[in-house]
Amino acid sequence: MNETSATASASGTSLLPDGTGVITTIHLVLILLIALAAVAVIVIGARRKRARRQAEMQVERNAEQAGIEPAAPAPVAGEEVSVTPPPPPPPSPVVEQVQKQSQLSAQPVATEPMPVVTPPADRRPAADPLPADPTSLSDEPIPAAAPLDASPATLAGDLPGPDIIKRDAAPPVSADAPVTTLKGLGPKVAARLAELGVTTVGHIAALTDAQAEALDAELGAFRGRMSRDRWIEQARFLSAGDRAGFEAAFGRL
Repeated sequence: MNETSATASASGTSLLPDGTGVITTIHLVLILLIALAAVAVIVIGARRKRARRQAEMQVERNAEQAGIEPAAPAPVAGEEVSVTPPPPPPPSPVVEQVQKQSQLSAQPVATEPMPVVTPPADRRPAADPLPADPTSLSDEPIPAAAPLDASPATLAGDLPGPDIIKRDAAPPVSADAPVTTLKGLGPKVAARLAELGVTTVGHIAALTDAQAEALDAELGAFRGRMSRDRWIEQARFLSAGDRAGFEAAFGRL
């Protein structure tokens, strides 16, 4: 039986071509080298990344100590990059024109100073200088002044004004003045008063309260006008000849 198994293994070995073991060994060595290279690349990359990070931290610390804002680090492959939004589109020409007009209207308008007007020089002739010796004129005769004729303008200035003439020319008001002299008493009311026997200012001034009420009741459509327009007060001022008091209370006559 041992002879049979030995014969079988010898026949199986003889079936493999020559050099197969060498090729397999070479493949395994290559795989091992590639794995070692990958590990070496990973280790070197990690060290470089750590060194770059330490350098960035050192730069930031130095910038903080110097009071300078550190620059943004350059993006690294594989890291997320923040995308800045695109700048806004430029405004249209119409919008620019409106903005320029609003800026011009907001600017204060410089006002030009008003020119200073200098008064004209006095062109009147200078007065004759006084003589150095005043005693030299004492012996000379002084000419008599010619009589001055009053000019029309001077005479007109001395005359009273038209308002004064009109006021002085106004006739004095007495108790015999007609009732239409009172303010607020027209010809229709005067006609009705005449029917009742009241024709002068003195008649109204002499009325008592009871007589005034009785007379007011007879006025019909003009009832209430006596108290509203204060006829009795007006009549008493005029009957007493107090024109100034009347005008102070009721206005110009």
